[in-house]
Amino acid sequence: MVVYQESAERADRIFHALADATRREIVALTLAGEYSVSDLARRFPMSFAAVQKHVAVLEQAGLVTKERQGREQRVRGSADSLREAHRLLDQLADVWRGRIDRIGAILADPDPDPDPDPHPDPHPHPVADAGVHLVPRDGKEHCHDRDRRSEES
Repeated sequence: MVVYQESAERADRIFHALADATRREIVALTLAGEYSVSDLARRFPMSFAAVQKHVAVLEQAGLVTKERQGREQRVRGSADSLREAHRLLDQLADVWRGRIDRIGAILADPDPDPDPDPHPDPHPHPVADAGVHLVPRDGKEHCHDRDRRSEES
């Protein structure tokens, strides 16, 4: 249970981090090469602090790593974390494919009710059967309406 919860929390962090277009672009850049946070900040129309925050979210999700080299923080993408995200998406796709297959099987079954009612009502009244009482537009209750309600009671 604890392992599943940790795995779910990790997946949440990864997908939260990848939900933002700027962070996805940072991941793509840092997978292709190593960048300093300053280099990344020059590439985006936002403040250095905003880029630093994006990098911090990516680092917490494990999608990038930061390493200090002198005065610079160098950022590198993590292909392993992206593979994990891909694996998680594949698992979700398998779940949904299974659900869609089951729905298809239900829809394809010509007789889904294995025990049909041997004495169906020849004049079904779906609204009355649902317990709804309708009053005609003229606002008057008619005798056959009273008779039907008394039969249901």
